[in-house]
This record gives sequence, structure tokens and C-alpha cells, in this order.
Amino acid sequence: MIGRLTGLIAEKSPPLVLVDVGGVGYEVDVPMSTFYNLPGLGEKVTLLIHQVVREDAHLLYGFLTQEERATFREVVKISGVGPRTALSILSGLSVADLAGAVARQEGGRLQKVPGIGKKTAERLLLELKGKLGPDLGLPAGGAIASEAQADIVQALMALGYNEKDAAAALKKLPADISVSEGIKLALKGLG
Repeated sequence: MIGRLTGLIAEKSPPLVLVDVGGVGYEVDVPMSTFYNLPGLGEKVTLLIHQVVREDAHLLYGFLTQEERATFREVVKISGVGPRTALSILSGLSVADLAGAVARQEGGRLQKVPGIGKKTAERLLLELKGKLGPDLGLPAGGAIASEAQADIVQALMALGYNEKDAAAALKKLPADISVSEGIKLALKGLG
């Protein structure tokens, strides 16, 4: 599975971004919150990826922050909500706004997002309650501070740990730890 891409932005056509990684162009769908914060054409970018493999396609969804990707993954777990709808939600609401709407049970706020009706909004409110914001288990500020920390989380997830457990283990590590040492210490903590 692809967890992260680092390359040059070759094309930008909302919501699609073409990232050139060593001569191979990856088409990545991104929410508008990520799209507006991307660097210009020809500039280097690192996107955290959620890959969906279907019988007829391999789809990549990209995010600039760990918080956005974790929220996307929580949303797509909900029955009847696919990746396109999840992208639409993250394009219409920031992660903090979505968490606030869920905490305050504001279905009307979710219904303002294109493609979200009353029933879907109610299902989102019910199933996301307690799963967003600080409950995601992300480090303070919600974002992973360094590439080393992102690599540690990816390695733990590749070993079968879920994102919440990996992020919780990361919180217990020193910020400046190397990837290999961080993985060893995180595995000891998780074991």
C-alpha cells in the first residue's frame, strides 16, 4: 500500500493533483483544504496517502496533514459514505469544524456540504461521535511534526497496528528520535 508520496507537482486540476515521483506521475485526489495549501507547479510536495484498491481501479487520496487523513479514514468507515463523499466533507468543512459539528450534534451544518442529506448527516453524527478531534490520538496540534515521525507511524501501521495505536505510541517518544530507534521503542511500548 502507498502511504506517502514525495515529488514534484506536475499538474493541478481540482480535486486532482498529478505528482511526479521519479518520472512516474501519480494522480491523487485531494480535498480542497489540501488543494489550496499546495505549493506551485514544479515545486516539491509530500502528501500522506490513503489508497483504495477496487476491481476496476487503484485510487489515491492525498492529504497534507495526518489529522486530515485520519479524519478521512474515520468518515469512509461509515456505511454508505464513500471516498468521494468523504472528500466532499473535508472540502466543505475543516477537521476542527467537522469535529465541532459532531460534538454539538449539528446535522444542519453537515447538510450544507453538497451530497449530504438529512439521513447521511444523522448517520455521520451518530457514528463519528467521540472519534474526532483529540480522540484520534494524534500528537498535540494534530499534525505529525517530522518526516521521521510520519515514517514511524507508517511502519507501525504496516506491522498491523491501527493508526490510533501508532499515534498513541508516537506521543510517548522523544520528538527528535531516529526512525529505527523510534520503531524499536514504539514496539516495546505497544508490546
